Formats: sequence, structure tokens, C-alpha cells
Amino acid sequence: MIVTTTNAIEGKKVQDYKGIVFGEVVTGINMFKDIGAGLRNVFGGRSKGYEDELKVAREEAIEEMKERAAQIGATAIIGMKMDYEILGADNGMMMVTCSGTAVIVE
Repeated sequence: MIVTTTNAIEGKKVQDYKGIVFGEVVTGINMFKDIGAGLRNVFGGRSKGYEDELKVAREEAIEEMKERAAQIGATAIIGMKMDYEILGADNGMMMVTCSGTAVIVE
């Protein structure tokens, strides 16, 4: 299934709009990643643990959105948008959401 941030797919014509679909993932950040990130905050550098966690959550959210689009008969998703939030009393949860318009293309 094609997923794009644009409102059209080059060479394809939208035949039908099926509706807006979403993908959401909420994941916990474990204490060892927090310790490593805290050290990098002091000394500088990238946080590989957080980057890996973010990548997995992003991929899962897109897959969930694609599954929901397929369930309603869509063959593509256009206008996809992604958002990130930190949640929880101790900021220990990360939420990744994506949304787009499920369409049928020829």
C-alpha cells in the first residue's frame, strides 16, 4: 500500500475517498535508556536507545494505519501526518500517532 504525505500520487487517479485512518502507538521508555539519555544530555551526543524506540514506534503506527485502511477497502493513504507526544506523570511514555486519508487509486 502506498502511503504518502502528498495529496496525490503521481500517475494514479483517486477513484474514491474512504475516510480518515489513524495509527497510534504508546510505548514506555525504560530506565536504562533514561540513564543513557541523561548522560548524553550532560556530555552531548545522540541517544541511540531513544532513536531506536522512536523508529520502532513510528513503523508500528504506520503499519496499524495501513491495516485500518485495508480493512475499509483502501489501496493507498494520502496526506499522511505524524505526531509525537511525551505522556505520563513522569514523562515515561511516548505516543506516536499518524493519520491520513484512505483512498482507492486506479
